[in-house]
Amino acid sequence: MSVTIALFTRDLRVRDNPMLAAACRAGSAVVPLFVLDERIVSAKSVSPNRIRFLTAALAELDAELRAVGGHLVIRRGELAREVARIAAETKAESVHIAADMSWFSNRREAELRESLAGGDCVLQVHSGSITVTDPSEVLPSSGRDHFAVFTPYFRRWIETPMRPLIRRPQELTVPKVKGDPLPEAGDLCAVPGSPSLAVGGETTGRKMLRDWLAGPIEDYAERNDDLAADATSRLSPYLHFGCVSPTEIVHRTDLSTASGEAFARQICWRDFNHQLLAATPRVGWTDYRPRGISWRDDPQSVEAWRTGRTGYPVVDAGMRQLLAEGWMPGRARLIAASLLTKSLRVDWRIGAAHFQHWLVDGDVANNQLNWQWVAGTGTDTRPNRVLNPIRQAERYDPEGEYVRRWIPELADLPGVSAHKPWRSPLLAPEYPAPIIECNGM
Repeated sequence: MSVTIALFTRDLRVRDNPMLAAACRAGSAVVPLFVLDERIVSAKSVSPNRIRFLTAALAELDAELRAVGGHLVIRRGELAREVARIAAETKAESVHIAADMSWFSNRREAELRESLAGGDCVLQVHSGSITVTDPSEVLPSSGRDHFAVFTPYFRRWIETPMRPLIRRPQELTVPKVKGDPLPEAGDLCAVPGSPSLAVGGETTGRKMLRDWLAGPIEDYAERNDDLAADATSRLSPYLHFGCVSPTEIVHRTDLSTASGEAFARQICWRDFNHQLLAATPRVGWTDYRPRGISWRDDPQSVEAWRTGRTGYPVVDAGMRQLLAEGWMPGRARLIAASLLTKSLRVDWRIGAAHFQHWLVDGDVANNQLNWQWVAGTGTDTRPNRVLNPIRQAERYDPEGEYVRRWIPELADLPGVSAHKPWRSPLLAPEYPAPIIECNGM
């Protein structure tokens, strides 16, 4: 019996999973493995929201594997060491893992190769799982290793043929190997996290995708920035953990419609940011385009921003939603990030760290590079762009519904007046005054 190891990382699904399919082709028996890496789960900066989502996703992955005769093997420890131990215990011939783009994943791959060196087990890395396209597939004609501007990338990306979808394994045989119980969130992180966090895995994510494509997507082009409408798919956490396949999403989306293309464009942004990170791993925490900006040290304003008490209702609503749900709409993220970096002149890394802690979909590629785009140190072709919070609020929350939903202090202010409480005769003394002046006050 030939044995392979299918090492799950950010691809927690059995359907359209190139890594799992390759492991099944290579061996008559497969060890579906997830290692709770001590460097992540024991870190002081561990995100309680992502831990809670991870444990739910692992439970659903185990259930999906059991449906085809297998089960998920859990180990906890140093990842490379645990994989090498299981390879030795099972006499595995190969370990299969999805390609990833961060500095951490590059180091993890190098450690895996080192731990398996000298034995009969080889490491196989598979692209096309975390992103639709491999970072090396969609390249500019100039010969550079990445695009620096999104629009030309999108034009090339949308014309690039996608790989066909991969069926889930029909049946799995798992050799006898010891594993730990499926983890509970409280076992890994004592901090409770966001009270209204939505969690799930492949089963939940696929249902959400079906429901989204069955109707709501039709209004996406017109309403995706409408803050009160909540008219986005909310699939980003499931994409981050790989519970749903980005390739399958694009395959199943009708790109001939304006809404279908607009939705696919957001998937393309993920690929674009991952290509940037693959080519320049340093941009996770250093400027992609250094501009010599003098950032201000303003801990009082930063704390007001973090807690949703800047005095700008549309910003505060988004920041309170983040704390409550571990998620916020893309438009709200942009407005909040612009106030911090462009108006308050606070270093984007401070905002990115706060988002990274609370966002259940937070990852280095999308979180940090979107922050850089707003801050003017990234790929925005208009680095001096400022998103005025009042104008943004009047455009994307014209009736003030989003603000009143998340800021109970302003619940009695009607219509658009909720965006300028300092002008309203119905004063809300418990709501703070703006911490900085912006045009349009």
